[in-house]
Amino acid sequence: MAVKNTSKIEFIVGLDENKVPEKLHWTANDGAINNEEAKALLISVWDHKAKETLRMDLWTKDMPVDEMKQFFHQTLVTMADTFETATNDVKMSATMRDFCDYFAEKLELKKTN
Repeated sequence: MAVKNTSKIEFIVGLDENKVPEKLHWTANDGAINNEEAKALLISVWDHKAKETLRMDLWTKDMPVDEMKQFFHQTLVTMADTFETATNDVKMSATMRDFCDYFAEKLELKKTN
């Protein structure tokens, strides 16, 4: 199967003198995102040769702890959704969502609709 198109996602990380992130911006032209500011990012890449996950976790100095907790909760929920889509394992996805509920409860995250 030949590649018909490509898509580029770009992250710009502004660092302080100690190489700690001060600013994060990202662009995803196919998603109509252009140099948008972010406070944190988690990227996981599967290395199929080594059979291991490579990752990059970055957040700015001014990322509030309460927002980091919410960010992690929402990331865990979306991971459960992605896991179900990718594996069709409904039972384990439900177990993951149960953990997400527990996580939110223990962190006293308020549900927003």
